[in-house]
Amino acid sequence: MCQLLGLNANTPTDLVFSFTGFANRAEEHKDGFGIGFFEGPGARLFVDTVSARVSPVAEMIRRYPLRSRHIIAHIRKATQGAVALENTHPFMRELWGRYWVFAHNGNLEGYEPKLHAAFRPVGGTDSERAFCWLMQELAKNHASLPSIEHLSDTLRELAPMVAQHGTFNFLLSNGEALWAHCSTRLHAVERAHPFSTAQLRDEELTVDFAPLTTTQDRVAIVVTEPLTTNEEWVALQPGELVVFVEGRRLRT
Repeated sequence: MCQLLGLNANTPTDLVFSFTGFANRAEEHKDGFGIGFFEGPGARLFVDTVSARVSPVAEMIRRYPLRSRHIIAHIRKATQGAVALENTHPFMRELWGRYWVFAHNGNLEGYEPKLHAAFRPVGGTDSERAFCWLMQELAKNHASLPSIEHLSDTLRELAPMVAQHGTFNFLLSNGEALWAHCSTRLHAVERAHPFSTAQLRDEELTVDFAPLTTTQDRVAIVVTEPLTTNEEWVALQPGELVVFVEGRRLRT
């Protein structure tokens, strides 16, 4: 199946180190990749239909360190839908005057939700159908943008309705928070002062975060499989939905 990577921070941060290791996993997940960056209320979305290991778009991301407080990346191993741009994650929609970015890892069998005019899939993936349904149901449950806590409560009610159709690991952000739902496998790490050195699992690359950060910086990384060998990654539990704000996991 696909692989997910998300970043949430309290200050604009680049994803070059983590993305370098993440992209190396595209040898088996070679049906496209994508990455979304929030910049205030705006968002940049880069997608390609080839492996992140050979894509010139991915090479640009590695060499041009865009900085953001909210980033979602995805490398695809197609299960439903052709290898095409319209089927490449992350997907983006507008709701309540904000952009929402979503990426999914898994396979939803026989999932054909009833969708209204406001949210319809462009491509043929189960992932985009699930995203459209989540957006539709959020809009039905809240007349305007609710608090992060109320959004989290609603997502905790909605996610199991999709997950009953199969594997539903996903990352979702609106530029204010990062939501992560674990169906089978997701891991998270939080980095804060005093920052230390990290060693990638998938490549001979080490970085010392200390000279690159301040005492106030906080960064949370969520990924399908841990990216580094010397950090304490926490496995999310199946059925768990967690939310990260300002580089820290909110406790509920």
